[in-house]
Formats: sequence, C-alpha cells, structure tokens
Amino acid sequence: MKLATLKSGGRDGTLVVVSRDLGRCYPVGAIARTLQEALDRWDEVRDDLALVAELLERGALKDARPFDPAACHSPLPRAYQWADGSAYLNHVELVRKARGAEVPASFYDDPLMYQGGSDSFIGPCDDIVADESWGIDFEAEVAVITGDVPMGIDPKAALETIRLVLLVNDVTLRNLVPGELAKGFGFFQSKPASSFSPVAVTPDELGEAWRDGKLHLPLEVQYNGRPFGRPNAGVDMTFDFGRLIAHAAKTREMEAGSIVGSGTVSNKQGGLYGSKIENGGVGYCCIAEVRMYETIESGAPQTPFMRHGDTVEIAMHDASGASIFGSIRNRVRGLGR
Repeated sequence: MKLATLKSGGRDGTLVVVSRDLGRCYPVGAIARTLQEALDRWDEVRDDLALVAELLERGALKDARPFDPAACHSPLPRAYQWADGSAYLNHVELVRKARGAEVPASFYDDPLMYQGGSDSFIGPCDDIVADESWGIDFEAEVAVITGDVPMGIDPKAALETIRLVLLVNDVTLRNLVPGELAKGFGFFQSKPASSFSPVAVTPDELGEAWRDGKLHLPLEVQYNGRPFGRPNAGVDMTFDFGRLIAHAAKTREMEAGSIVGSGTVSNKQGGLYGSKIENGGVGYCCIAEVRMYETIESGAPQTPFMRHGDTVEIAMHDASGASIFGSIRNRVRGLGR
C-alpha cells in the first residue's frame, strides 16, 4: 500500500491512496482525512485502506485522479517527532578522518541521534530557502514512520511498530554546524526543514528488499541533473531501524506518527571511504562526504556546497526499475526570492 498527502484540504492536507505505478490516486476522507488520523487509528483503518489500494490497482475506482507529486506535501506535513540517527558509520568515520579525529568506541555500540524540527516540513518538490553563506547541503536517507512505541522497547519488537517507509532529504547548513556544536547543546539553526518523498509505503510493499530492519536497494541521488550517488541502503548500516527506534524510546514513549531517520546513507566500497561515481564508485548522498574525501586525497575540498538554483533529486527504484516512493526534487532559492 502506498499513501501520500495532497496540499489541498488545510494545513495537514488530504490523504490519498496511490497506485503502485504512481500514476493514479484516490482520496480516502471517508476512512481517514489525514495520514496522522490514519496512524492514530491504524488497526481500525488499515484493512479499509488496503481495499482501496486493491480496487485502485484493478481500475475499479472510476473517479480516481492522476497523481501529481508536485501537488504533494511531505506525507506528514508536520509530525509529533522527527528523530534522525546516524546508522552508517562510514559517514561518521569519513568526516572525522578528514579533520584528524578518531571515532569514539562507543559510536559502534550506541547510535548517534538528534531530535530535529518537526512542526513543519517542506514538500517533496518545494524549494530549500537558505543563504549560500550557510553552507547548504543535502543528505539522502531512508526513514520510517511508527505507530505508538512504548518506553524501553527491545529492538526486535520495535520493528513491529513500523507502519510506513519513505525517503528524506535531511537538509543541513554545514557552515552553521561548528558554532552550534561548540556550544555543547546540539543542532538547531543548522538543521532547517527536511523534505520527504511524495509517497510513503507499507513495509510489505517492498518485498524481499525489506529485511533485517533495513531497505536493501540503492538510494539514487542526482545533483544538477548528473549522477551523484547510488549507495545501497542495506549495506554498511551498523544499526537497523529496530535499534534506532529502541534507542529513541529508551527513556520516553513515542507517539504514532513519529519519524525515525537512518542518517546519510554511505557505503565503504571495498574497505575504502568511498569514491565518486565518475571514478567507478557508488558515490555519495551528501556534499560533505565528497569534500571530506577530497580533503583526504588532496588536502583541501574542491566541491562547493549548494548554490542558488542548484537542484537535488533523490529516488529509489525496485528490481524492475519502477520508482517506489516518487522523487524528492528540491531546488535552492535565496532568502526573499
């Protein structure tokens, strides 16, 4: 089952079921007006939503409409929780190596996680509004939306709380990060609104690609129309989503509609720290990793952060080549433009 939220219908949008080929959609206000309402009543409404999905696939819903990702909010336009992990330690190792720092041993046993702003997300085709001097970067990730999660849940049980899977562009303003972290109180201004894929899907929709709490498919990033990265999201993921959810819920309950991110997808590629696509590697999911790799190789970064007018596109395709979630396509726009 695939779900999306159209921008019509107020602040929290209108919930629609989307066909597998992402060609058509059907509003389901009679079942649940919004995705949050569906998540709050998941056990009650899931079968009804699945029936609509089945009828949509059979062409039995005559008033189904064309699906337009540009008309979508992020599936949850706002959420009760956005907790982003850093499950791919190659990303952490690369950034730290470039500045001559070691990775603490605890990082390999205890996930990194920060609590991001969730009162507002930008749509999958909306602009990133930021000043170039802030060091604008994209971060392509996988994320999950949970149902209610009890405090102290174990990782295996935590996997059963996953309701939906989706992609995310976790925007980072790199030049603001050092000053914020130096205060010892974490990210705030350096983490603006994130953008999620037009469509969120139930784990069963992913078939064999969803196993062990990981999504085993390449995450594809195009930057200004050119291939930038396609690392496999199921490879080199030190902490699966069960571990990440259990970590987030160690000392608190999590409510239905909480979003947990994987962190930037990153592959070691044969024990190295990675390589650009043009050099035969699988590339990267953020500009910071490229800059760190360039620093390691040549002593200084060469690739600039995003500039006004730059565009990033993030997508994932199944084994047959069909888009699963639709594409995130964010363009950078300056303040006041």
